[in-house]
Amino acid sequence: MERIGVLGVGRMGLPIASRLAVAGFDVIAFDADPSAVTRARETGISTASSGRDLARTSTVLITILPGPQELRSAMLGADGALTELRPEPCWLDLTSNDPRVASEVAETAASAGVHSVGSPMAGSPADAAAGSLGFFVAGAPLAVERTMPILSVLGPADKRRTLGSDIRAGFTTKLMANTLWFGQVVAVTEMLLLGKATGIDVRTLADALQGSAGGGFFMTHHLESLLAGDYLDTFGIDRVVEELDTINGLAEEYQVPHDLSGLVAHIHQEALNRFGPVPGELLAAKLLEERGHTTLRAGSTSSEGTGDTSPPGTEHTGDVRPSGSGDAS
Repeated sequence: MERIGVLGVGRMGLPIASRLAVAGFDVIAFDADPSAVTRARETGISTASSGRDLARTSTVLITILPGPQELRSAMLGADGALTELRPEPCWLDLTSNDPRVASEVAETAASAGVHSVGSPMAGSPADAAAGSLGFFVAGAPLAVERTMPILSVLGPADKRRTLGSDIRAGFTTKLMANTLWFGQVVAVTEMLLLGKATGIDVRTLADALQGSAGGGFFMTHHLESLLAGDYLDTFGIDRVVEELDTINGLAEEYQVPHDLSGLVAHIHQEALNRFGPVPGELLAAKLLEERGHTTLRAGSTSSEGTGDTSPPGTEHTGDVRPSGSGDAS
């Protein structure tokens, strides 16, 4: 049986490690945050003393980290795990990674005889615990086949997409999907604010738009959060901007048009400037509410604020994102 090492046991990594352990896999974990390691132990998961120690004892190493820089450091840094992997091991990356970083690590891994699979996930911590995650999978066919028993425990087949042998493909597709979602946040918020300004009831308008040609995944699954004033604090606005910057960087590199993607990134960057690097995937919507001097919450009036008492235009310069999150959204 494979011994599964899980590097990163934060919001997503811990329920993933727990689910794999319950399914019968031999699981060992590590996180740079000692409190995350403690929580893993409290759930009955064995832990390693370092990332290198974790890699040394694993046949499949799963990385679930906050972003590309953390991934590069964890795998290729001075104490990187890659050099300690056993002969014929497999690296399975579930991070929302930059495809260029993934390719860099995979090339180094290949030179050491390590097989690589990129499988960024779609879903929440609740989805991870329930085994209902989606995945964008890419890698050499035999390596992908080796990881399927693991991915099958974490999510159903109908939410899993295989995108070819180039490890970059899954990460690029995940970034594209997220960019479309971030764009929907902005577009839907603007239309609801306009509708409210013209006197249309927000709830009535939301229902009408949701069933129209303009409806979509955001409206079906997340609009209720926006209307309740829930800005989805399971993912930081700084990470949103990081992903949008990556997709625009790729568009620049491949010389394809990205005017709209650039504008979506700009609005989210302004939200980051306004609120600081805090949790909140929908903070761009909150920024637009502020600029419209209203809120989209049910029963609100045009003179009501959005619940933030900081003066408009205030910028946060310190990193106040909670430390030790351990992994991505």
